[in-house]
Amino acid sequence: MAVLNITGRELRRVVVAASVGNIIEWYDFYIFGSLASILAVKFFDKSHPVAAFLSTVAIFSVGFLIRPLGAFVFGWLGDKVGRKYTFIATLSGMGISTAIIGMVPTYAQIGLSAAFILFALRLIQGLCLGGEYGGAITYVAEHIEDKRRGYYTGWLQTSPTLGIVLSLAVIIGTQRYVGPEAFSEWGWRVPFLISLLLVAIAIYIRLSLQETPVFRDMKAKGQATTNPWREAFLSKNIKYILIASIVVLGQGCVWYSGQFWALFYLQKVKNVDVLASSYIIAVALLIATPTLIFWGWLSDKVGRKPIILGGMALAALTYYPLYTALGNYADPKAGINYPMAILIVVVLVNYVGMTYGPIGAFLAEFFPGRIRYTSVSVPYHIGNGWGGGLVPIITTAAYASTGSLGWALAYPIGLPAVMFLLAVFLMPETRKNSIWVEGASHQHQSAHRA
Repeated sequence: MAVLNITGRELRRVVVAASVGNIIEWYDFYIFGSLASILAVKFFDKSHPVAAFLSTVAIFSVGFLIRPLGAFVFGWLGDKVGRKYTFIATLSGMGISTAIIGMVPTYAQIGLSAAFILFALRLIQGLCLGGEYGGAITYVAEHIEDKRRGYYTGWLQTSPTLGIVLSLAVIIGTQRYVGPEAFSEWGWRVPFLISLLLVAIAIYIRLSLQETPVFRDMKAKGQATTNPWREAFLSKNIKYILIASIVVLGQGCVWYSGQFWALFYLQKVKNVDVLASSYIIAVALLIATPTLIFWGWLSDKVGRKPIILGGMALAALTYYPLYTALGNYADPKAGINYPMAILIVVVLVNYVGMTYGPIGAFLAEFFPGRIRYTSVSVPYHIGNGWGGGLVPIITTAAYASTGSLGWALAYPIGLPAVMFLLAVFLMPETRKNSIWVEGASHQHQSAHRA
């Protein structure tokens, strides 16, 4: 049995170090999406603007689709070599590939090669992100006492949202500093290049960390896995990976529909300019981010399952009226009602808090320490990479082809609804599972509480 002997100050350092790296990874990943309308002009043929934008969104989505492969590769490394150095490697790869995007010549300079280079760099981003989250959540979870895991991992869960806020803040700041014309010409490169500085800071912080008590204990006792892939996928554990994937597919769809498609919706459906739409989303995210911590904390009291499934159900039931209202309040022709537009996005992000705040604790408690990095990473990135990552391209394409908000929301409403129904019967409650019990895989503990 691993011994948990960590002071409050050390625990805060662990959470901050994991979160800072995560924020920067997500910053890197999302400046691409936030600047999709500009990248479409820079890297594709300008004579077909809609096709160019959809091509950019498709490349953006590729970064999501490749994430499970990154989880597969880096999960193996994390369970074999350790949590610490694996998520330093993923952070470095993400930072370098992001910075290079800021240096790639445009379509006007090198033709179609520009799009191919962008595609390759997006693949690297997706692979690295596929290894980051499993490492961060495993690292934090393996430092925390059982009764407070939801609360502390809830802090870590704010990092993707804060990563979006940081990306929007840098974009807004750069555009205001250099002016709209210069930003469109060359200033869009600055947010990508800033990544190098941010990543250097995060790596410096992470290098000061120790390996987790759980992994050190397993290594010392010779209990670490020799083949993470075989134990994770060619054993009864595959059943639990499939159950976790169902839960995370619903959660991932709510996450991207609730905050990221809101940005696409404002920019491409309602034609709100980049600055105004970024302002609405950024302010709403800052207001609503604490809901991730709140729902993580509450899941320590009442359980992971009711809160996660409650978020899915509310999202499926209310997305259409909420997006209809958002469209009415954020209509540039009628004048944007900023307080109401922000309030609606706050409600959308609260659903994100319900599904995402407790998910890290649930995943960490659901799998054994020997293969936790792999087992957490793969379903997480299937759910968020595929279930969530497909939201921008499916919703944008559906709206472009039909002009109907209802059709655009069919996927964001339908997927959480189906996953909710499945998870009601398949998802176990893991709140009382201890990761400090030697050899605890927890599935057998939680099966009777499903």
